[in-house]
Amino acid sequence: MIVGDLIHNEIPTLQLLDHVSTALNFFDDYKLTQIPVIGSEGFLGLIDEEIVLNAAMNSHIEDLKKHLIKTQINEEQNFFDALRFFREGSLCILPVTDKNNRYIGCVHERDLLQKICEWLKVSEPGGTLHIEVSMRDYSLAQIAQIVEGNGAKILNSLCLPHPTNSKMIEVLIKINQEELSGIIQTFERYEYQIVGSFHKSIYDKGLEDRFNSFIRYLNT
Repeated sequence: MIVGDLIHNEIPTLQLLDHVSTALNFFDDYKLTQIPVIGSEGFLGLIDEEIVLNAAMNSHIEDLKKHLIKTQINEEQNFFDALRFFREGSLCILPVTDKNNRYIGCVHERDLLQKICEWLKVSEPGGTLHIEVSMRDYSLAQIAQIVEGNGAKILNSLCLPHPTNSKMIEVLIKINQEELSGIIQTFERYEYQIVGSFHKSIYDKGLEDRFNSFIRYLNT
């Protein structure tokens, strides 16, 4: 996916001749902390709410030009580049331009988070496993084989560096089954370390069934 697919066109823009009161109204109405500023030469930068709040009331955006944040991304860059900009720049929006610096729109952090959730299958039913394995032994094919050997499918997987051991890797796996006890046992037989699991175990299912039976009994 490229950045151009995530553009949000409802975010307002400012011109250099706009009064700071216009910017203040935009900040308040759209609940933003930065707003794009454009001019005849295209995108000029982002103006931060804090800068506008501290400006003299008779100021124009042009008077604050030296404070503009020169952050932008090209429409052809990829999704991961956008993530890096948000992480490094403390942004709420990321301006998108074409190769000629023409302003096209913005990527909003909310839309980016929503897209990440879609990719990670957050709303899909199932369970999640958090496992550790050495870099030397890591094999996505083997992990998939273990899961599929238990009659399940991997919806998504995410590899993370180990926080304290550079020779280890952490893997988060979203699986299309809510009960993962059998899969966990198989991973343990293959000497994977289970850091955490988020699923409905057979024990939990039994408790839930008994609780529901008890409620039905009370209602009779």
